[in-house]
Amino acid sequence: MNRFEQAVYDCMKPTERLYEQTSNPLHRKILLNFWRHVHLEGAGLYDRICSDDMMVANPVYRVTWGANPAVIEGREGVMAFYNSVGDVVLWNSDDRIAVADWGVADELTFNLLGLGAIMQAIGYAVPDPDKYYHVQSRQAFIWPYDENARLAGEHLYEDKTSLTWEEVDESELTTAARVKEIQKELLAELHERFGENFWVYEKEAAAA
Repeated sequence: MNRFEQAVYDCMKPTERLYEQTSNPLHRKILLNFWRHVHLEGAGLYDRICSDDMMVANPVYRVTWGANPAVIEGREGVMAFYNSVGDVVLWNSDDRIAVADWGVADELTFNLLGLGAIMQAIGYAVPDPDKYYHVQSRQAFIWPYDENARLAGEHLYEDKTSLTWEEVDESELTTAARVKEIQKELLAELHERFGENFWVYEKEAAAA
């Protein structure tokens, strides 16, 4: 296993630690939704992210990656956004995460691994479209949730002063297909650990 695959395996450990320290039922469900969402996204299972039990009917995403900030509204727009990213490996690291009634706040390092041409299309001015790069920046993720612990949007704010990239030799690369396998493995572990519909918040049960 190379360093990038290990980083993907480790990416949700800060969320797990916060979950284990959290007792509020709504907050725990928000964290479970967030945790499951990340694995679904990494596995390419976008339709499950946009289901009625995971997301509100009209989510709003505000994305400031690269040179092309955008506002995306509605589930169809969100699906199109996920499908537009291309064949690139994504993961988070160095998280400082908190949860409240309104949702999740997470300051993290956002990592992208892929071909220079894809990075340039996103808006990162890496030097060579035919070489591979690991791009990093510190970002603030603000994810609002509704009263039923469903995602209402993603507000992703990039600190452009923190942006760095390094060229990666092809011998060190992992593929997007391999990372999807890892994320599906982690997703299966999550379902086995917490059981059926573990992310669904039921107010009556929480109040009992």
